[in-house]
Amino acid sequence: MALIVQKFGGTSVGTTERIRNVARRVARWKAMGHDVVVVPSAMSGETNRLLGLAREVQSVPSPRELDVIASTGEQVTIALLAMAIQAEGLKSRSYTGAQVRVLTDSAFTKARILHIDEERLRRDLAQGIVPVVAGFQGIDESGNITTLGRGGSDTSAVALAAALKADECQIYTDVDGVYTTDPRIVPEARRLKTITFEEMLEMASLGSKVLQIRSVEFAGKYKVRLRVLSSFEDEGEGTLITFEEDEKMEQAVISGIAFSRDEAKVTVTGVPDRPGIAYAILGPVADANIDVDMIIQNAGTDQLTDFSFTVHRNEHAKAMEILQKVKTHIGARDIVGDNRICKVSMVGVGMRSHVGIASQMFRTLSEEGINIQMISTSEIKISVVIDEKYLELAVRVLHKAFGLEQA
Repeated sequence: MALIVQKFGGTSVGTTERIRNVARRVARWKAMGHDVVVVPSAMSGETNRLLGLAREVQSVPSPRELDVIASTGEQVTIALLAMAIQAEGLKSRSYTGAQVRVLTDSAFTKARILHIDEERLRRDLAQGIVPVVAGFQGIDESGNITTLGRGGSDTSAVALAAALKADECQIYTDVDGVYTTDPRIVPEARRLKTITFEEMLEMASLGSKVLQIRSVEFAGKYKVRLRVLSSFEDEGEGTLITFEEDEKMEQAVISGIAFSRDEAKVTVTGVPDRPGIAYAILGPVADANIDVDMIIQNAGTDQLTDFSFTVHRNEHAKAMEILQKVKTHIGARDIVGDNRICKVSMVGVGMRSHVGIASQMFRTLSEEGINIQMISTSEIKISVVIDEKYLELAVRVLHKAFGLEQA
């Protein structure tokens, strides 16, 4: 008998019939003798609806009140799912994040989990009860409701699995695993049976929407066995995210291609090439809680430099506004923005032992007339920024060039 934490995404609980399907799946796992804790998201589209209501009332809503509103989506789902599980003849009980006491910091709309008191859940499990815990939410030391940011239900599930020392955390979604790339762009994309945590972390951070990056970080840190499965298929192995590379892993030089359309670039031109200029530019951006991704600095011969970096497209206007205010102070000639870019990344632990991957990637893109604007590398990934209109072409040609359709 194993202890399983099962997380179901918004599409998996998008209707009452789908909620009943989840309850039947939980009942099958219980019938096999397993203990199950369930973590559902809000019903598909519900969080966006709630946030939309908030913005109708207040153009820039209070983050604290946003969390109060956004957390109600999961509260509806947990109650409905607990009732559906009871209708299957099982004992079940729903809990909000506050009731379990998922303690977080006070960073509203993007809180981080500090501690989980799992004792109440353990008591329920000992009595044969199926706890249904709201994902995406917690409570801070002052009793304020907090949310974990987009995709936070994945993090909730992994954190609960870590606290309970579960045998496996299963993430049920609308896809049946992790693919070499998005099958909607490359129909030949192949489902991976296994992928390392290191690769999955890179894929998540680079734009793969299958798992939220913080959930992968949590799983890797606490050695939580993680599996991605489809909630619309009764059987299937999904993709297992492993702790270590197996003997076959070296054969796969590239495991997958991730991409992100949500990118924007900011270029500060003609700033003095002096110590501290990077901090002078990025300091105010960081102070505004804007995450910076790729950075490139081009030093000229006239003791001036151009400094470019990328941010999430939603924060592009804010970053531009901040830098316009400090333009004179940093001695910049101009501040130039571009929100029509994208990022394409290749990921694979096999890069460590194979040379020429970058040159092959660059050659493949050049043969299609795709210009590379920025490059970023690590031991197991290569990312490039290109014009957004070339995104799908770039993914298709790279997928083919590296033979990712082959098992």
